[in-house]
Amino acid sequence: MNNIPVIIPYMNQDEIDEVAKVLTSGWVAQGPKVAEFEHMIASYENVKYGIAATSCTTALHLALIVMGLGEGHDCIVPSFTFTASPNSVLYTGATPVLADVSMDTYNITPGELERIISEQYDDNLINKKTGNLLKAVMVVNLFGLCAELPQINEIAQKYRVQVLQDSACAFGAKINDTMEADFGNLTCLSFHPRKSITTGEGGMVLTNDESLANKMKSLRSHGASISETDRHKNAGYLLPDFNELGYNYRMTDIQAAVGVAQMRKMDDITNTRRQKAHLYDQLIKDMDVDFLIPPFVPDGYFHTYQSYVCVLNMERLGFVGDKLEDIEKASALRNQIMQELDEQGIATRVGTHANHLLRHYRKRYGYKPDDFINSYKLDKLSIALPLYVQMTDEDQIRVLEAFKMAIKECN
Repeated sequence: MNNIPVIIPYMNQDEIDEVAKVLTSGWVAQGPKVAEFEHMIASYENVKYGIAATSCTTALHLALIVMGLGEGHDCIVPSFTFTASPNSVLYTGATPVLADVSMDTYNITPGELERIISEQYDDNLINKKTGNLLKAVMVVNLFGLCAELPQINEIAQKYRVQVLQDSACAFGAKINDTMEADFGNLTCLSFHPRKSITTGEGGMVLTNDESLANKMKSLRSHGASISETDRHKNAGYLLPDFNELGYNYRMTDIQAAVGVAQMRKMDDITNTRRQKAHLYDQLIKDMDVDFLIPPFVPDGYFHTYQSYVCVLNMERLGFVGDKLEDIEKASALRNQIMQELDEQGIATRVGTHANHLLRHYRKRYGYKPDDFINSYKLDKLSIALPLYVQMTDEDQIRVLEAFKMAIKECN
């Protein structure tokens, strides 16, 4: 049988041609192709400025710096997210304050945000235990689905805190007709190979604020006073001044060339992924795969399905929902199923991890598994099925047939 990976990036001759143009131009570092890619992404998301970076992680770091985070500050971050989210807060010297997420959407909720702020902070937004000032909230739009951004923005305005969107997985997602980057918050994207479009590695910050955009463009280039492109237009033989400590977070024109070609396919990629996700939804019903809970999408939300992440139905499998012992037993069953599928050439992945279970965060902050019970359950019970443009209907049927067989053998 042919192997079915979790994802295959969708590329063709167009990417090769765009890269060839860059290679023969003699300019392969950050330059005009990066600027073209930035403009394409920003225009697509209906914002003015895109600031390309080496990854979403470095994009988050840049955004947090210009938001003013540093020592003595807190930033609320959901626990159920890739570890780059809270790590980027630590890079600034600030403290990530973990929050739980919804079992339905896998995202932080307005209610959880309100609860944390009202319980852990005084009227001046000072952390009652540590003395830190609450400076920001990082909202992760996980797996291609926006969090409840309008309501979260209202709470942030009420408490006078900033919002940063980690949209590593959510490029192109929207609520009704509003793109995820168009809710007035700094927004960070990823172009890792598992994302809808890819540049191999890479990220970007999106904003409508010109001063913040210029600040981040300087910081990503060691704090240079002018860009490489502008310098070469004038006295290119002279080095620029460096006004502050910066970083080398620059995307190359080679990567951006791939991104430009990918952007021409963006709508086709998104529409195809959505069609295949909807086919999974229907097949799970038709094939009686009721031990899998498919992704939930609220009314008016446009899910881009960077990943098709399901959760094992503990009740259907005979386990009690919030007992840690039963969660661990169900998790062991999930791992057995994933092993069985792997042996059949079908790749799956855990949705993502709960950061409060990771050794670094456990040791640093003393977290216990049930401190964020939903994040804990999602860490233990989530499973991402293969999803990519080149998948056939037969591939998807094979995935679910193999899943049914595996659960019979393992349960």
